[in-house]
Amino acid sequence: MYTRRIFPVKGVIKWTRRHILLFLLLSTIPVILFDLLNWKWLHIPWLPVGVLGTAVAFLVSFKNNASYDRLWEARKIWGGIVNSSRSWTIMVKDFITNTHANAPLNDKELQSIKREIVHRHVAWLTALRYQLRASKPWEMHLKKEKSNADFRENHYVVLEDRIPIKEAIEPYLSLEEYNEVFAKGNKPSQILGVQSRRLKELKAQGLIEDFRHMEMTNLLVEFYTLQGKSERIKNFPYPRQYATLNYIFVWSFILLLPYGVMEGFEVIGDRVLGDLSTHKIKTDIMHRLQEFIARHFVWFSIPFSALLSWVFHTMEKIGENTENPFEGGPNDVPITNMSRGIEIDIRELIDDVNIPEPYVWKNDIIM
Repeated sequence: MYTRRIFPVKGVIKWTRRHILLFLLLSTIPVILFDLLNWKWLHIPWLPVGVLGTAVAFLVSFKNNASYDRLWEARKIWGGIVNSSRSWTIMVKDFITNTHANAPLNDKELQSIKREIVHRHVAWLTALRYQLRASKPWEMHLKKEKSNADFRENHYVVLEDRIPIKEAIEPYLSLEEYNEVFAKGNKPSQILGVQSRRLKELKAQGLIEDFRHMEMTNLLVEFYTLQGKSERIKNFPYPRQYATLNYIFVWSFILLLPYGVMEGFEVIGDRVLGDLSTHKIKTDIMHRLQEFIARHFVWFSIPFSALLSWVFHTMEKIGENTENPFEGGPNDVPITNMSRGIEIDIRELIDDVNIPEPYVWKNDIIM
């Protein structure tokens, strides 16, 4: 997630620089044919192009709204994970006691059990974020498209791409649990299963009485629910028929746009020529310069066509890069940073030691 209040123009231009050059080229070719080769028939009436542009604007707006809804829902889900994690830790801290214990434990042993459960929860957070960061077929554009790949490589860091999941989870699980979790498919679900089994054992020892065990089990069910909601967004893409057709419509408008605006600029040039013809003095340099500009005024359509193409394409690209909020883009939900923040909070709640520092991110982009 980009943390600056104003996204830098330099970054946007660098992100889209290849397409800007392409739009300038696409806008220049028809002008050369129209003006230098005198193909005056090479134009399209603005009315159909304008109608198409209006329709494309509605489609782009619809896609961006839907993509933002997916992003905001993902953020609310992880906000729920933050709150539930703190509630879970308070329960671990206060519910595991010797009050009803069959064989009371000393303070050090109780602290060890609490630390074990909290660390297992951090392992669940870690496994979940790695699962959400894994690329799906419909997300590969973020890594394959040149502009996205360059921006990802040079402007920010996705830790899940650099640190293997086994290395990230190993410090939080025992060797037996580690082997059990990695022998199965859905690792976050397996960790919650181990957590539930451990609560059952503590209940049998009397370290958690029945009512408190039920409350903690309910919170585990909530974790499963939040995990399932995250997986729903991750595993179900923005409908491809909308995404593909939206892409085709935007490019149809971009390709037709230069042919629609040329005639309008030509008319402006002719009007300027008509005004200049009424001037009495026609030999001065300024008059000749104005006449030259007016005769070739159609060339001013190039920057305007490129600008409009850039606006429509960039908005479509923003929607495309927002529709999958966990894939690791610069404006996605920062689940890595949130996981580290949760870990620091809950480990401090139980007075744990060797608490990690918050992540330091590159170029004010947090992941």
